[in-house]
Amino acid sequence: MAVCGRNLSKLPENYREKCPRLSGYSVDVTDRDGLVAAVQTFANSGEKGLDIMVANAGISVGSKTRIPQFSAAVKIMNVNVIGVLNTMEGALEIMRAQGHGHIVAVSSVAGFVGLPGAAAYSASKSAVTTLMESWSIDLAPENIAVTTICPGFIDTPLTQQNPHAMPFMMSSEKGAQIIRRAIDKKKALLLFPWQMRWLILFLNKLPRFIYRRIMTLPFANFSKG
Repeated sequence: MAVCGRNLSKLPENYREKCPRLSGYSVDVTDRDGLVAAVQTFANSGEKGLDIMVANAGISVGSKTRIPQFSAAVKIMNVNVIGVLNTMEGALEIMRAQGHGHIVAVSSVAGFVGLPGAAAYSASKSAVTTLMESWSIDLAPENIAVTTICPGFIDTPLTQQNPHAMPFMMSSEKGAQIIRRAIDKKKALLLFPWQMRWLILFLNKLPRFIYRRIMTLPFANFSKG
């Protein structure tokens, strides 16, 4: 087992004692060469090979605004989309060579609609969801399973910084259990919690002019930019 992150100090100090088989690699997902090298190093160590890769890194902006923040949008795209490509590049090379594997990407329910005040984030997660859907078709003959995880609001230090309402909030512990079950079953797509799944799918199926009308009115009062 291995985990990659920009700052490994966020791991528990005694993580090696509790998980002696866990390796840590300090690398940024936007660093293509560094990430590919880390994946290859892990695959060539210990028992060798790579059974599963989870692309979990993602960012958003702290506050919603109707005026595009282009520098923030570029950063979001680099981490949320290019970071997924970088993560999977080294993994897929190894999995294709060994003849099996499982890739998982954490997207978001936000990828199913253009959320007001979160254009870049919604677009980035839409890209990830669509990318993984295509790969689920393309990689099936290679015996590589593909899973896309689309959570709603999960109670984490990241979401705790949000100043806006977060309906159907779920604890990180419960969210982790649901994600684990979906990965174990190699489920192609997971949207949760169920209340958010039905809400977001309903909004996704609405005629777009109705969706825009519904979302524009409250957001006009929510943010003046």
